[in-house]
Amino acid sequence: MAVVEFEVRGAVRHIRLNRPEKRNALNPAMVSGLMEAFSQEPAPGERVALIEAAGTVFCAGLDLRERDNSAEGIKPLEAMLHAIETYPLPVVAAVQGDAIAGGNELAMHCDLVVASTTARFGMSVAQIGLAPSWFLCKKLLEIAGPVATRRILMLGDPLPAQEIYDLGLISHIATPDEFAGKVDAILSRIGANAPLALKAIKAVLVRQMTFRDTIDHKDLDEILGRVRTSKDAEEGIAAFMQRRKPNFQEH
Repeated sequence: MAVVEFEVRGAVRHIRLNRPEKRNALNPAMVSGLMEAFSQEPAPGERVALIEAAGTVFCAGLDLRERDNSAEGIKPLEAMLHAIETYPLPVVAAVQGDAIAGGNELAMHCDLVVASTTARFGMSVAQIGLAPSWFLCKKLLEIAGPVATRRILMLGDPLPAQEIYDLGLISHIATPDEFAGKVDAILSRIGANAPLALKAIKAVLVRQMTFRDTIDHKDLDEILGRVRTSKDAEEGIAAFMQRRKPNFQEH
């Protein structure tokens, strides 16, 4: 069974995370599957893409058991998220459960996010001795602003969907009973819009949000690289796996 299911049905490109037994944690096969789904140009009848997930969790982040802590290891994730962000048509995330770390980033790189009121969003990386890359911080700053971004990254605690909605990070929330209907209504509304207008709007929005890409950040990449390979990162991940409190030593 594919860990990422992909098919076009009518006006909607359906992409489904299908690793519920691992809380849809992103491993290389999932990243590759998502990249493939968003690398293909839209068919003539397509109007919108939908990312959804099997099970009760949208995405718990990167699978730490298959983690590559090198700079090269993070590049496939960033390339995949960039493919979603720059896909020519609107992309909707249907977040029925928790979206944490890489799962949070996956949702935030979509154009619209519909979340169940039972879902939580967060970036818990600092709690396990890691730090998000320049690319991932950039996206959070774009949609959340400096104050909310500091809160999300520096505290690391997941926030309920209602609070994330109130902060303006996601576009829609719905109760579990109303969730599927809300998603369908948004897909139908987008699908009824003019296709050339949708593509033009998406292209303009993507272009206007790329200005931070030109800022030099090689020195920051080096700092982030030292974090990824630090003893604290090893300790934090080990503590997470063993369900204990980490003992960080700043090395």
